[in-house]
Amino acid sequence: MRRFVEKHDPIIHRFLEILPGTFSWTLILFPVWGSFWVPHYVAYYIIFFIIFWFYKSAIMAFSAILSHLKLNAAQKYDWLADAKKLKDFVKVHHLVLIPTYKEPLHVLERGLDSLVRQDFPKKRISICVAFEAREGKDARDKAAAIRKKYGQHFGNLFFTFHPDIAHEVKGKSSNEAYAGKIAKKFLIDKKKLDINFMTVTSKDADGQLHEKYLSCLTFKFLSKGEKRYLLFWQPIILFYTNIWKVPAPIRVMNSLGSVWQTAQNSRTDRLVNYSMYSLSMKLLHEVGYWDVDVIPEDYRIFFKSFFAKDGLVDVDPVFLPANADAAESTTYIKSLINFYEQERRWAWGVSDDAYIIKKWLTHTHIPFWRRTIRVFKVIEDHFLWPVNWFAITLGATIPTLLNPAFAQTVMGQNLPRVSFGILTTCWIFLAVIIVIDWRQRPKRSEHATFVKKVLTPFEYILMPVITFLFTALPGIDAHTRLMLGKYLEYRVTEKV
Repeated sequence: MRRFVEKHDPIIHRFLEILPGTFSWTLILFPVWGSFWVPHYVAYYIIFFIIFWFYKSAIMAFSAILSHLKLNAAQKYDWLADAKKLKDFVKVHHLVLIPTYKEPLHVLERGLDSLVRQDFPKKRISICVAFEAREGKDARDKAAAIRKKYGQHFGNLFFTFHPDIAHEVKGKSSNEAYAGKIAKKFLIDKKKLDINFMTVTSKDADGQLHEKYLSCLTFKFLSKGEKRYLLFWQPIILFYTNIWKVPAPIRVMNSLGSVWQTAQNSRTDRLVNYSMYSLSMKLLHEVGYWDVDVIPEDYRIFFKSFFAKDGLVDVDPVFLPANADAAESTTYIKSLINFYEQERRWAWGVSDDAYIIKKWLTHTHIPFWRRTIRVFKVIEDHFLWPVNWFAITLGATIPTLLNPAFAQTVMGQNLPRVSFGILTTCWIFLAVIIVIDWRQRPKRSEHATFVKKVLTPFEYILMPVITFLFTALPGIDAHTRLMLGKYLEYRVTEKV
């Protein structure tokens, strides 16, 4: 299989790029043409899909409750005290990589302030702010301002300026790869820090790590023994920094996204590092850093490590928050456009699937179920991203509208009733999500007026329209672009 894939790699890769779009368009259009030819099979498909959605909603609600309780407990726990009791505590050094391109200085400072607040010894924290050289003088000016304000706070504070390099895709992945290699040369080769006791945290420019994050990471790192070199650590990403400022559609979507991220940390069977995460410098160096020819960097570095290490790599959840900005711009409409482009970029993660499937086909020495479960759950999420809305929202009504004869059958009459009954029950799980979101999001804000707080739960009435515009559409947009070979260029989400 390996020889076959390597021999025909360009053809197989292109086929696998076409596959997600073909799959999603087939399932989206099946209820339309199938209503005329095989309406009963369409009905079975819709009922199966809605039952599947009920199951996923129930699991998400239960996992979110579990993670929420762990989140509250972890924020109160003294991780530093426990970490200090472990052997080799004094050897641990943390490197934080902050890739940035045209983010305002105040956004960078807000994230750096969260690192100043860490309760871990600051002299064993190194910060690398990874600029893009094409940002020009602005990047140099921001670097100078950061050095002046934060230069005395950390063990090391340094900057990289990633040049435009042929055959590289401009974006976070190639920037971090460049910065990571320089950081290794500076901290390990020159400063002689021990690579065996160094962690690397990838932090977005707008990200704010909880003050106990590095202490918790230290405890988890030291307590895992040799397994520490086969782990990623994932905090809970919460899009709450500006949640009360953004338009209602963006607030609803980011509330759902935050609770979904909360739930994911209790699903270690399908947890993959996302957005902001940590790993050992030893693992990062051994697998060759981030790839420079892709846009999505988080899932790619996980699966690159997973297959390079014979399927032994896992993600260990850290039940502490890492706050991030919801997409926002200077006007209401620009904010919605900004958010759509962010969602499309996230949906572009489907472009990794060809790489993942090829690795699944060729790394047959890894136990079948271990590699299959890992790959299948990612493929499931990516392939069904644009399909869910159409199957759940429109699926039950299409056969009866397009085929009046089918509508008169027992199956045709029961399909809307059964579907409506199951989906109505799902409102229980939505209520759980709303409550958890309400308990987790920041309460104090000049933008959080009493009226806005009261009306917030009613914003979820907009879900059918919002999820179409900001889940289904960007999903099918990304799938179709990949299918047609219209590759997406990396675009940083605007920060204000």
